[in-house]
Amino acid sequence: MFSLTVCDHIMVAHSFRGAEFGPAQRLHGATFAVEAEFRAPKLDHLHLLVDIGLAKQELRKALDTLDYRNLDGEPQFAGLNTTTEYLCLHIHGLLAAALREGRLGAQSGTVTSLKVLLRESPNAWAAYEGAVA
Repeated sequence: MFSLTVCDHIMVAHSFRGAEFGPAQRLHGATFAVEAEFRAPKLDHLHLLVDIGLAKQELRKALDTLDYRNLDGEPQFAGLNTTTEYLCLHIHGLLAAALREGRLGAQSGTVTSLKVLLRESPNAWAAYEGAVA
């Protein structure tokens, strides 16, 4: 399996509902390092998996919908806990849509799965991996 990973970061504010979250129930900030790993069983005729420049661009577009925002006030997250795990799923959905629409280059049709990883710190991170179809 071949893979290509691009990285960026976001800064958000949010709070969580539920006693399990302790002090994180209060509004707080988080900075996430974000990795998007595109995977395919084969390369195209140019030996590319996806266009790396377009992958970086589409990751940035997806992250711009979150960056420097209070997620508690964003309609798409109404009533949801925007945990690190959930944000991985959300970003995965945005990037999978970009792949299906061909926005990562003509060769992106060979991509079969995508892993999105968010690092909260050097000691803690979460990821979501799934098919892009």
